[in-house]
Amino acid sequence: MGGLVGVLLSGCALGPDFERPQAPTANYSSRPLPAETASSQGPAGTAQRFVPGQSVAGAWWELYNSPALNALVAEAIANNPSLEAAEASLRQADEIYQAERDAFWPYVEGTAGFNRQQSFQGFQNGGGSRSPYNISTAQVSVSYSPDIFGMTRRTVEGYSARREAAQFQKEAAFLTLTSNVVLTAIEEASLSAQVAASEDILAAQNPQLEVLRKQLELGGIPEVQVLQQLTQVAQTRATLAPLQKAQSAARNRLLALVGRFPDQDKGEVVDLAQLTLPRDLPVSLPSVLVAQRPDIRAAEANLHAASADIGVATAAIFPRLTLNANYGSSAANIEDLFSAGTGVWGIGAGLLQPIFRGGELFHRRKAVIAAHDAAAAQYRGTVLGAFQNVSDVLKALELDAVALAAQIESEAAARQNFDIARLQLETGGTSFLSFLDAQRSYQQARVALVQAQANRFSDTAALFVALGGGWEQREQDTANAGTTQVE
Repeated sequence: MGGLVGVLLSGCALGPDFERPQAPTANYSSRPLPAETASSQGPAGTAQRFVPGQSVAGAWWELYNSPALNALVAEAIANNPSLEAAEASLRQADEIYQAERDAFWPYVEGTAGFNRQQSFQGFQNGGGSRSPYNISTAQVSVSYSPDIFGMTRRTVEGYSARREAAQFQKEAAFLTLTSNVVLTAIEEASLSAQVAASEDILAAQNPQLEVLRKQLELGGIPEVQVLQQLTQVAQTRATLAPLQKAQSAARNRLLALVGRFPDQDKGEVVDLAQLTLPRDLPVSLPSVLVAQRPDIRAAEANLHAASADIGVATAAIFPRLTLNANYGSSAANIEDLFSAGTGVWGIGAGLLQPIFRGGELFHRRKAVIAAHDAAAAQYRGTVLGAFQNVSDVLKALELDAVALAAQIESEAAARQNFDIARLQLETGGTSFLSFLDAQRSYQQARVALVQAQANRFSDTAALFVALGGGWEQREQDTANAGTTQVE
């Protein structure tokens, strides 16, 4: 009998025991990854090598070797409200978890009271006594509910998983913030370079327009050539406004990311030409990607919490035992409390067994099972999205390197063609329309080259993000720093 009581008091946890989903055996592509990307001359032309199994640097943005970019990321980490909100949510989840853990312990409460009252004392010689009197009490009460069927354990398990989910949601917020700062800074730098290229072309077009106007005054050319050049100048000016608009929007977005208002712009910028393209690119093994992506880890934690909820709903169907005890003192005067003969005590037990709830508990359990199925589907969807994300980025890195090499050749050919057309126009060796076509092609090639260069920097950032952003490496660096300080 004693053994049976011990088993009941130690209890068991109903519901499924959570098992971490197995990592998929799939790969990022049906064909092998090339050893490195194509190379080309000039900024962003470095051939990048794919290094399978290499970990992602915790501060991957520092690989661009841009002090301005590093400063912007550091400012964003310190001031961005979305990251502050994620950190606060993590603290909240941790405190709720700690509070739920206290359910394992007995509840101990102390009470004290003083009452003055009057009550009918009964008849004596045909009369009764209604004299007022005092009652002072002080006692300690203890209550404890043995976790026989594991409701408390599953509840705490669920909140522990929710705390873990909040931890990875914070990591995801950190990754989103840092990647947005880097990508926005690259976008602004690209737009700034495109604006500069368009302004250079416009600066070359205006003198040509003035030359044509003078030739028209002298009767050397027809008016249509002036109008054609004027149209070309106007079209170039028209392309500037949308670029400047986009550049301003990118700048304001970057200021918001670092926690500044638009009027707090300090003027620091990231120059596309001064960024270094990282040469070695980490490529995590597909089997470990699920452990590196914060969104996958958060989805896994949510699945764990849903699994624990099944145990809570199952245990709610079974009896709940509560043990109570109290000890104290009661006296007419406060000063007599705890005197001999004033002690009071009590001990008891209660058992609650749901008998009829109209099917409520049954349907609640069905509901949490459905929620678990939804969490499992969301987890699988997150994993599929992660693999697609990595595959897309790897392909973009490969193809955008090829595109940049082609664009460099295109820009060089367009520039040479434009220079030849300009000389031939001056000597009468080509038509004015041919010159305008060469001019237009060169303008488009210069802008496209800047865009191709920016794409390679953006693709690299996208790969670091797709592989999880190196949060585990930051944790390791922090742990190592703490160990060094202790030593």
